[in-house]
Amino acid sequence: MAKAARVRVAVKPALLRWARDRAGLQLEQLARRFPRLSHWENGDVHPTCKQLERFAKATHAPLEQLLRPAPPVERVPIPDLRAAGNRRIGEPSANLLDTLSLCRERQNWYRNFARSRGDKALAFVGSPSLRSDISATAAAMRSALGLDMEERRQIPSWEKALRRCIDQADALGILVMVNGVVGNNSRSGYRAAG
Repeated sequence: MAKAARVRVAVKPALLRWARDRAGLQLEQLARRFPRLSHWENGDVHPTCKQLERFAKATHAPLEQLLRPAPPVERVPIPDLRAAGNRRIGEPSANLLDTLSLCRERQNWYRNFARSRGDKALAFVGSPSLRSDISATAAAMRSALGLDMEERRQIPSWEKALRRCIDQADALGILVMVNGVVGNNSRSGYRAAG
């Protein structure tokens, strides 16, 4: 068994750099944990199986991705509205991709749960189109959610207004996800980011 731990994995240096960049980490930040990382990234030597597993965990990269012939092109799996005017703001972070994946899993679970209870589809979901009038669409959304602009003005803080909106959406059967961390990981430095 000890010999198997020393088996070296011919991982492509570009994949190691991809994982490190994806995690937003500098070579120096990982050098204490992986003293030979610069040699791995230069292709001078390969990591062992155990080292590669630890590296994957440290960079939050799927191990199977590190075994591919080339780095994957990761895209945000939903419309990317992180910036105004369809301006590109760079590659999505690992945190963002992990958070979106978790949200999609929860969405699929909730869809199946709602169907198993016999819940009907909400008529307003998907009703506007890209050609719909923005003001009319916003008014229809406020109406469906039971949100009154005058009532909103009376709410003393944005936090309480958000809580009211969430409560109204939940009462309609809309799944609301609010997440400040990725998965259950509350360690600083690995917060959901876009």
